[in-house]
Amino acid sequence: MLQPQAIAPQGPNFSPLVMGYWRLMEWDMTPQQRVSFIEHHLSLGISTVDHADIYGEYRCEAAFGEALKLAPGLRDQLQIVTKCGIATRAKPEHQIGHYITDKAHILTSAENSLRHLATDRLDLLLIHRPDPLMDADEVAEAFIALHQSGKVLHFGVSNFTRAQLTLLQSRLPFSLVTNQLEISPIQQNLLMDGTLDQCQQQRIRPMAWSCLGGGQLFNDPHYQPLRDELEAVRQEIGASSIEQVVYAWVIKLPSKPLPIIGSGKAGRVKEAVGALSLTLNRQQWFRIRKAALGYDVP
Repeated sequence: MLQPQAIAPQGPNFSPLVMGYWRLMEWDMTPQQRVSFIEHHLSLGISTVDHADIYGEYRCEAAFGEALKLAPGLRDQLQIVTKCGIATRAKPEHQIGHYITDKAHILTSAENSLRHLATDRLDLLLIHRPDPLMDADEVAEAFIALHQSGKVLHFGVSNFTRAQLTLLQSRLPFSLVTNQLEISPIQQNLLMDGTLDQCQQQRIRPMAWSCLGGGQLFNDPHYQPLRDELEAVRQEIGASSIEQVVYAWVIKLPSKPLPIIGSGKAGRVKEAVGALSLTLNRQQWFRIRKAALGYDVP
């Protein structure tokens, strides 16, 4: 059974893997099947769930909330993460997609998420994407108001640069507890640009999205050398799949990312848990790095 772990000095305890509900509407589950799925990943020790207001064209939170209404006892076993700050064209009043991080929008989005998710508090609220029109003072005012009301317990960011996180942190009386980032063998930019170094410096654990490259890792012919290397390492370490090897590769990073699992298949979720017991040595880790990038270290 996985044990929740602190993700920041002043942060919450989260499970070492996170169940992502971005594609919930694609899983075509009834409300009762959603209850069963939540119970399944809880039984494996995955208690942290990741949402966003825009997921499923604003429908995923409500679908998850339907399940919690059927089984209200599940809420206290979960840590609910959600995000705000993107206005997509799914809403008719948005002629084009844009970012929106003013105080009123953040407060309204948080209230909507609370209602849709059928809960009285959010464990973590993230700004979903950097906004070139973000006024850090306004975001801070919204965060402080939500914190003082008890409606949101912790705050963080998603896809922020070092400077953007530092700016927002400078306006807050409490610590941001994570930066949710795209981390995978085929997306390695953040490994060398200082973003993950900042997480280490501040002792905040990033949440890692799209560890499997959104399917590209398995389907794109360009990544056949990477698949071959992952298979070789799989055999060497006794993993059951190359997916496990990828999760182990991400987990080895010293910033200690929390991988987000995006599958609605119970078997794949269970298999992801197995990655936590795998260990790559440095040669294996760098072999995967090289196979993904196509070149060796300088």
